[in-house]
Amino acid sequence: MHYLSKDDPALARLVGQEEQRIEETINLIAAENHCPRSILEVMGSVLNCKTIEGYPGHRFHAGCKYVDEVEQLAIERGKRLFNAEYVNVQPHSGTSANLAVYFSVLKTGDRILAMSLPHGGHLSHGHQASITSTCFNFAHYSVDPQSHQIDYDQVRQMAHQFNPKMIVAGASSYPRLIDYAQMAAIAGEVSAFLLVDMAHIAGLVAARAIPSPVPYSDFVTFTTYKTMMGGRGGVILAREEYKKKLNKAIFPGSQGTSAVNLIAAKALIFKLATQPEYAVLQHKTIAHARLLAEQLTEKGYRLITGGTDNHQVVVDLAAKSISGSKAETALEQAGIVLNRNVIPRDAETPGQVSGIRIGTAAVAARGMGESEVSVIANLIDQVLSAPDNMPLLEEVKKTVKSMCSRFPVYTAGSSPVP
Repeated sequence: MHYLSKDDPALARLVGQEEQRIEETINLIAAENHCPRSILEVMGSVLNCKTIEGYPGHRFHAGCKYVDEVEQLAIERGKRLFNAEYVNVQPHSGTSANLAVYFSVLKTGDRILAMSLPHGGHLSHGHQASITSTCFNFAHYSVDPQSHQIDYDQVRQMAHQFNPKMIVAGASSYPRLIDYAQMAAIAGEVSAFLLVDMAHIAGLVAARAIPSPVPYSDFVTFTTYKTMMGGRGGVILAREEYKKKLNKAIFPGSQGTSAVNLIAAKALIFKLATQPEYAVLQHKTIAHARLLAEQLTEKGYRLITGGTDNHQVVVDLAAKSISGSKAETALEQAGIVLNRNVIPRDAETPGQVSGIRIGTAAVAARGMGESEVSVIANLIDQVLSAPDNMPLLEEVKKTVKSMCSRFPVYTAGSSPVP
């Protein structure tokens, strides 16, 4: 940060403080991760300065010889990594990717069936707060009230009653595997497109740690900064037959110039994801989540779906008589960073947030092992059992800081795996 310190000391100080916060706290936010230093380097490179519109070989600006090669490299690597017929690496985000898919084959007002937000879905799956709900006619399926897992019979029944033109599978807070074959079968029964949003689990899929939705789907979208570890941005995978419609939906349909530095970061993480170390890390992420789920269950916590198959653990805080917001605040004061999260029982009480969502990707990326996960489970329980005990929170914070010092993220020349 030599040049930044010279040009803007105040901003450099804030960046430094954020780096210190990262180093001294445990990141359990399921939508975050630590990316390798090489990703940070390419995102901060001269590729920031190039403007592109259009696609490789068909740009609306000159000087694209090398950035065309960058984008083509990302596309080809993405195809190989995910066994996809088509890849678009230009979306700014997962929501941008979802919007492009919707508008590529649907008309405004068309019907879409997706997962309810409190039951695990995402804002861009037609929540009333999202622009997606004003553009399309959404209906939402829920999870079983007892198991909290997807009720595929209900999805089938709703699909036949609602007759959607697209069904969305995938979630932002669903800790179980999704039966893509069943979802594809249901979509086929009503002649609907199937879109799978795997934003959270893309890294796990890339490492073959969990099944891929690509063989069953018309479209797959994901982000590259969660389990994928690749910096900001979104990606679309699809069948080749939708190439022209998807390209047009992204540019000029919903985006102008794309960020070449982020496209380069996607190309890089697609390469790193083929390395054995990456697969080890993704399997470790799942193992950590399962261990954390087991230990929290032993301590009396009720978990949504009763456990996990991926990187997430979603906790119902009813046993502690504490709100998700209060839990989030108390844990952050103790150096443990996660997010409050709606759970299925919140669906009937808008505004109520009764759970927390925990992700293990970032702790795995910085090298923490099973013993550290056990400590983390104990610390979470201590804080949630006495969220107003400030001396206790301070003691936990000291323990967290000490443990984090043994697993630096970027200081002392370190870099997250791979």
